[in-house]
Amino acid sequence: MNRGELEDLTKHINDKISLVKRLLELRAVAKDPDKRAYLHKIEHDINAINGLLDRFERYVSQQRDLLKHLQDLDTFFQEDEQNAQHLLENIPPHMPRKGAQLIVQGGQTTALSKQAEVNIVPQEQDQPRKPPRSQIKEMEFITVQEFDSIPQYMKGRVTYDQLNSAVKSINMAITGKYKIFQQPVKSLSNAARKFHQRFKEQETKDTKGQFFVVEEDLRELAQLKVDKRFVGMLNMLRHCQRLKELRGGGLTRYMLL
Repeated sequence: MNRGELEDLTKHINDKISLVKRLLELRAVAKDPDKRAYLHKIEHDINAINGLLDRFERYVSQQRDLLKHLQDLDTFFQEDEQNAQHLLENIPPHMPRKGAQLIVQGGQTTALSKQAEVNIVPQEQDQPRKPPRSQIKEMEFITVQEFDSIPQYMKGRVTYDQLNSAVKSINMAITGKYKIFQQPVKSLSNAARKFHQRFKEQETKDTKGQFFVVEEDLRELAQLKVDKRFVGMLNMLRHCQRLKELRGGGLTRYMLL
Protein backbone atom coordinates (compact mmCIF):
# COMPACT_ATOMS: atom_id res chain seq x y z
CA MET A 1 0.00 0.00 0.00
CA ASN A 2 1.50 3.36 -1.01
CA ARG A 3 1.40 6.58 1.00
CA GLY A 4 -1.60 8.07 -0.84
CA GLU A 5 -3.77 5.00 -0.26
CA LEU A 6 -2.77 4.91 3.42
CA GLU A 7 -3.78 8.59 3.87
CA ASP A 8 -7.18 7.97 2.22
CA LEU A 9 -7.82 4.95 4.45
CA THR A 10 -6.82 6.94 7.56
CA LYS A 11 -9.19 9.78 6.60
CA HIS A 12 -12.05 7.34 6.02
CA ILE A 13 -11.55 5.70 9.44
CA ASN A 14 -11.33 9.11 11.16
CA ASP A 15 -14.58 10.20 9.50
CA LYS A 16 -16.34 7.06 10.72
CA ILE A 17 -15.01 7.63 14.26
CA SER A 18 -16.21 11.26 14.18
CA LEU A 19 -19.67 10.13 13.02
CA VAL A 20 -19.90 7.57 15.83
CA LYS A 21 -18.86 10.20 18.40
CA ARG A 22 -21.52 12.57 17.08
CA LEU A 23 -24.18 9.87 17.31
CA LEU A 24 -23.17 9.08 20.91
CA GLU A 25 -23.36 12.76 21.78
CA LEU A 26 -26.82 13.03 20.24
CA ARG A 27 -27.91 9.88 22.10
CA ALA A 28 -26.82 11.45 25.36
CA VAL A 29 -28.63 14.68 24.50
CA ALA A 30 -31.78 12.77 23.58
CA LYS A 31 -32.04 11.49 27.14
CA ASP A 32 -32.70 15.04 28.29
CA PRO A 33 -36.49 15.75 27.91
CA ASP A 34 -35.96 19.49 27.31
CA LYS A 35 -33.36 18.96 24.59
CA ARG A 36 -35.37 16.10 23.03
CA ALA A 37 -38.07 18.61 21.99
CA TYR A 38 -35.47 20.64 20.10
CA LEU A 39 -34.24 17.50 18.38
CA HIS A 40 -37.80 16.67 17.21
CA LYS A 41 -38.21 20.20 15.86
CA ILE A 42 -34.90 19.93 14.01
CA GLU A 43 -36.02 16.57 12.58
CA HIS A 44 -39.29 18.11 11.38
CA ASP A 45 -37.46 21.03 9.73
CA ILE A 46 -34.98 18.69 8.04
CA ASN A 47 -37.81 16.54 6.66
CA ALA A 48 -39.55 19.68 5.34
CA ILE A 49 -36.32 20.84 3.71
CA ASN A 50 -35.86 17.40 2.11
CA GLY A 51 -39.41 17.62 0.71
CA LEU A 52 -38.69 21.06 -0.76
CA LEU A 53 -35.47 19.78 -2.29
CA ASP A 54 -37.34 16.88 -3.92
CA ARG A 55 -39.93 19.29 -5.36
CA PHE A 56 -37.17 21.58 -6.58
CA GLU A 57 -35.36 18.71 -8.29
CA ARG A 58 -38.59 17.69 -10.08
CA TYR A 59 -39.20 21.29 -11.18
CA VAL A 60 -35.64 21.61 -12.48
CA SER A 61 -36.09 18.35 -14.42
CA GLN A 62 -39.35 19.64 -15.97
CA GLN A 63 -37.71 22.93 -16.93
CA ARG A 64 -34.77 21.07 -18.46
CA ASP A 65 -37.18 19.00 -20.62
CA LEU A 66 -39.09 22.17 -21.60
CA LEU A 67 -35.85 23.90 -22.54
CA LYS A 68 -34.86 20.97 -24.77
CA HIS A 69 -38.30 21.06 -26.42
CA LEU A 70 -37.99 24.81 -27.06
CA GLN A 71 -34.51 24.34 -28.49
CA ASP A 72 -35.87 21.69 -30.89
CA LEU A 73 -38.69 24.04 -31.92
CA ASP A 74 -36.19 26.84 -32.48
CA THR A 75 -34.19 24.56 -34.77
CA PHE A 76 -37.34 23.68 -36.75
CA PHE A 77 -38.32 27.35 -37.02
CA GLN A 78 -34.86 28.28 -38.27
CA GLU A 79 -35.06 25.57 -40.94
CA ASP A 80 -38.52 26.81 -42.00
CA GLU A 81 -37.23 30.38 -42.13
CA GLN A 82 -34.28 29.33 -44.29
CA ASN A 83 -36.61 27.38 -46.61
CA ALA A 84 -38.97 30.35 -46.88
CA GLN A 85 -36.06 32.70 -47.63
CA HIS A 86 -34.81 30.29 -50.29
CA LEU A 87 -38.27 30.21 -51.90
CA LEU A 88 -38.46 34.01 -51.77
CA GLU A 89 -35.08 34.38 -53.45
CA ASN A 90 -35.82 31.76 -56.10
CA ILE A 91 -39.34 32.60 -57.31
CA PRO A 92 -39.54 31.51 -60.98
CA PRO A 93 -39.76 34.55 -63.27
CA HIS A 94 -42.84 33.08 -65.00
CA MET A 95 -44.87 33.29 -61.80
CA PRO A 96 -47.37 36.20 -61.75
CA ARG A 97 -46.26 39.30 -59.87
CA LYS A 98 -48.38 41.66 -57.80
CA GLY A 99 -49.55 44.71 -59.72
CA ALA A 100 -49.22 43.23 -63.22
CA GLN A 101 -52.15 43.29 -65.64
CA LEU A 102 -53.22 39.67 -65.78
CA ILE A 103 -55.71 37.57 -67.69
CA VAL A 104 -56.86 34.22 -66.31
CA GLN A 105 -57.67 31.70 -69.00
CA GLY A 106 -57.87 27.93 -68.85
CA GLY A 107 -56.56 27.81 -65.27
CA GLN A 108 -53.44 29.80 -66.21
CA THR A 109 -52.61 33.42 -65.40
CA THR A 110 -51.05 35.41 -68.24
CA ALA A 111 -49.87 39.01 -68.47
CA LEU A 112 -50.68 40.85 -71.70
CA SER A 113 -47.98 42.89 -73.42
CA LYS A 114 -48.58 46.58 -74.10
CA GLN A 115 -48.67 45.90 -77.85
CA ALA A 116 -51.36 43.26 -77.39
CA GLU A 117 -53.39 45.67 -75.25
CA VAL A 118 -53.19 48.36 -77.94
CA ASN A 119 -54.37 45.96 -80.60
CA ILE A 120 -57.40 44.83 -78.61
CA VAL A 121 -60.58 46.74 -79.29
CA PRO A 122 -60.47 50.28 -77.93
CA GLN A 123 -64.24 50.56 -78.52
CA GLU A 124 -64.87 47.88 -75.86
CA GLN A 125 -65.05 50.59 -73.19
CA ASP A 126 -68.09 52.15 -74.91
CA GLN A 127 -69.89 48.85 -75.41
CA PRO A 128 -71.55 46.46 -72.93
CA ARG A 129 -69.33 43.52 -72.08
CA LYS A 130 -70.22 40.18 -73.62
CA PRO A 131 -69.13 36.76 -72.43
CA PRO A 132 -66.21 35.29 -74.43
CA ARG A 133 -67.17 32.97 -77.25
CA SER A 134 -64.78 30.32 -75.99
CA GLN A 135 -61.95 29.81 -73.62
CA ILE A 136 -58.50 30.60 -74.95
CA LYS A 137 -56.23 27.63 -74.53
CA GLU A 138 -52.78 28.26 -73.11
CA MET A 139 -49.62 26.22 -72.91
CA GLU A 140 -48.90 24.69 -69.51
CA PHE A 141 -45.57 25.56 -67.91
CA ILE A 142 -42.79 22.99 -68.01
CA THR A 143 -42.25 21.04 -64.78
CA VAL A 144 -38.81 20.37 -63.32
CA GLN A 145 -39.16 16.67 -64.12
CA GLU A 146 -40.00 17.43 -67.77
CA PHE A 147 -37.08 19.82 -68.04
CA ASP A 148 -34.71 17.18 -66.66
CA SER A 149 -36.00 14.70 -69.26
CA ILE A 150 -34.90 16.94 -72.16
CA PRO A 151 -31.63 15.68 -73.71
CA GLN A 152 -28.64 17.85 -72.83
CA TYR A 153 -27.70 18.36 -76.48
CA MET A 154 -31.14 19.89 -77.00
CA LYS A 155 -31.05 22.09 -73.90
CA GLY A 156 -27.60 23.52 -74.40
CA ARG A 157 -27.28 26.47 -72.01
CA VAL A 158 -31.00 27.15 -71.74
CA THR A 159 -32.17 27.14 -68.11
CA TYR A 160 -35.47 25.99 -66.64
CA ASP A 161 -36.54 29.59 -65.98
CA GLN A 162 -35.64 30.70 -69.51
CA LEU A 163 -37.71 27.93 -71.05
CA ASN A 164 -40.75 28.80 -68.94
CA SER A 165 -40.23 32.46 -69.81
CA ALA A 166 -40.63 31.41 -73.45
CA VAL A 167 -43.85 29.57 -72.52
CA LYS A 168 -45.13 32.73 -70.86
CA SER A 169 -44.35 34.81 -73.97
CA ILE A 170 -46.05 32.31 -76.28
CA ASN A 171 -49.15 32.38 -74.06
CA MET A 172 -49.07 36.16 -74.20
CA ALA A 173 -49.08 36.07 -78.01
CA ILE A 174 -51.85 33.45 -78.11
CA THR A 175 -54.04 35.38 -75.68
CA GLY A 176 -53.60 38.64 -77.58
CA LYS A 177 -54.23 36.96 -80.94
CA TYR A 178 -57.39 35.04 -80.08
CA LYS A 179 -58.86 37.84 -78.00
CA ILE A 180 -58.89 39.83 -81.24
CA PHE A 181 -59.80 36.86 -83.45
CA GLN A 182 -62.87 35.98 -81.39
CA GLN A 183 -64.28 39.50 -81.53
CA PRO A 184 -66.97 40.51 -84.06
CA VAL A 185 -65.23 42.33 -86.91
CA LYS A 186 -67.58 45.31 -86.67
CA SER A 187 -66.50 45.98 -83.09
CA LEU A 188 -62.78 46.16 -83.95
CA SER A 189 -60.65 49.22 -84.57
CA ASN A 190 -58.98 49.65 -87.96
CA ALA A 191 -55.65 48.38 -86.58
CA ALA A 192 -57.32 45.36 -84.94
CA ARG A 193 -59.24 44.57 -88.16
CA LYS A 194 -55.94 44.20 -90.01
CA PHE A 195 -54.80 41.73 -87.39
CA HIS A 196 -58.11 39.87 -87.60
CA GLN A 197 -57.82 39.55 -91.38
CA ARG A 198 -54.27 38.30 -91.13
CA PHE A 199 -55.21 35.74 -88.49
CA LYS A 200 -58.05 34.52 -90.69
CA GLU A 201 -55.71 34.08 -93.65
CA GLN A 202 -53.39 31.97 -91.53
CA GLU A 203 -56.15 29.43 -90.85
CA THR A 204 -56.28 26.10 -92.70
CA LYS A 205 -58.50 23.06 -92.48
CA ASP A 206 -55.91 21.47 -90.17
CA THR A 207 -55.96 24.40 -87.73
CA LYS A 208 -59.73 24.75 -87.46
CA GLY A 209 -60.69 24.87 -83.78
CA GLN A 210 -57.01 24.83 -82.75
CA PHE A 211 -54.83 27.53 -81.19
CA PHE A 212 -51.57 28.43 -82.90
CA VAL A 213 -49.19 31.30 -83.56
CA VAL A 214 -46.69 32.11 -86.28
CA GLU A 215 -43.40 34.00 -86.03
CA GLU A 216 -45.06 37.30 -86.93
CA ASP A 217 -47.53 36.88 -84.08
CA LEU A 218 -44.70 36.23 -81.62
CA ARG A 219 -42.80 39.32 -82.76
CA GLU A 220 -45.74 41.72 -82.74
CA LEU A 221 -47.84 40.48 -79.81
CA ALA A 222 -45.10 39.36 -77.42
CA GLN A 223 -42.07 41.34 -78.68
CA LEU A 224 -40.13 38.12 -79.14
CA LYS A 225 -37.03 37.77 -81.25
CA VAL A 226 -37.45 34.50 -83.12
CA ASP A 227 -33.78 33.67 -83.47
CA LYS A 228 -31.84 30.41 -83.47
CA ARG A 229 -31.89 30.25 -79.68
CA PHE A 230 -35.66 30.66 -79.52
CA VAL A 231 -36.18 28.08 -82.24
CA GLY A 232 -34.15 25.71 -80.06
CA MET A 233 -36.55 26.35 -77.19
CA LEU A 234 -39.48 25.62 -79.51
CA ASN A 235 -37.88 22.24 -80.24
CA MET A 236 -37.64 21.63 -76.50
CA LEU A 237 -41.34 22.42 -76.15
CA ARG A 238 -42.09 19.98 -78.96
CA HIS A 239 -40.10 17.35 -77.06
CA CYS A 240 -42.26 18.03 -73.96
CA GLN A 241 -45.46 17.60 -76.02
CA ARG A 242 -46.52 21.23 -75.64
CA LEU A 243 -46.82 22.09 -79.34
CA LYS A 244 -46.31 20.81 -82.86
CA GLU A 245 -45.38 22.48 -86.13
CA LEU A 246 -47.65 22.73 -89.18
CA ARG A 247 -46.07 24.05 -92.35
CA GLY A 248 -47.82 25.32 -95.41
CA GLY A 249 -48.34 28.44 -97.49
CA GLY A 250 -44.90 29.74 -96.57
CA LEU A 251 -45.76 29.76 -92.84
CA THR A 252 -44.71 27.64 -89.89
CA ARG A 253 -47.60 27.37 -87.46
CA TYR A 254 -46.82 26.49 -83.83
CA MET A 255 -49.99 24.77 -82.66
CA LEU A 256 -50.72 23.94 -79.03
CA LEU A 257 -51.32 20.32 -78.09
